[in-house]
Amino acid sequence: MAGVNPFRKGPKGDSGPAAGARPREETAPVPADPTALPTERTTGAPRERGRRASLAALAGPAGRAGGRLRLGIAAIADRLIATAPRIPVRDLATLRAQFPGLTPEELADKLVAGACAGTAAVGAGVGAAAMLPAPPAMPAELAAEITGVASVEIKLIAELHEVYGLRPAGNLRQRATACLTSWSEERGIDIAAPASLNIALGGQMRRELRQQIMKRTLRNLPNLMPFMIGAAVGAFMNRRATRRLAEKIRRDLRAKQVPWDALPTPDG
Repeated sequence: MAGVNPFRKGPKGDSGPAAGARPREETAPVPADPTALPTERTTGAPRERGRRASLAALAGPAGRAGGRLRLGIAAIADRLIATAPRIPVRDLATLRAQFPGLTPEELADKLVAGACAGTAAVGAGVGAAAMLPAPPAMPAELAAEITGVASVEIKLIAELHEVYGLRPAGNLRQRATACLTSWSEERGIDIAAPASLNIALGGQMRRELRQQIMKRTLRNLPNLMPFMIGAAVGAFMNRRATRRLAEKIRRDLRAKQVPWDALPTPDG
């Protein structure tokens, strides 16, 4: 019978396995390690452990998720850029006709209260939608909330500039883009600096817009909690965020406010 002669002497004359022969346990296939990475679960594959292996294991899924998030934020930014010129904004004459007898501060208070109610309603609607058994729709719901809230707040910013006598220069699209920049930076528009109005749709503006959307996305995640908790949280957080944004904008505008009687008449 072919095999290894256990009585054959080795190279130095010692009894034992034949020269060059190895024990069975050394030649048996190494079983797959259940804790190994997928690429290591074969015999002879290198075993990589520690920080390097952890990073390699996470890089794939995390990279794909990060790519999807960046694409989603870029899509929302493009949607806001396209939507901003179509947001209906009331001029000062219309606002004064709708709210007669109010001072600029009183009129601004009315506008802020209405915007807070609007963004709270958007947050409550998305929170209620989180009760539905449709998890794949949640990213779309979140994007819709950010777009809806941004539209209300951009309208508020444009009308606050009207109230404080600081309408941005340019045509409708240029004014809308200036208000979108104001929303991204959370500050009033400096109409005395034409250069600040000419960066519309530039790289810096788009980066700031994406950063603002990212911040809103992270802030709005609790709105997706089920059992109507998300509706209450969404309404509260959106109302608070809109009020804070309005306070920042109004603080900037008060420093450069133009009295109503100093504004040129529509005919002049």
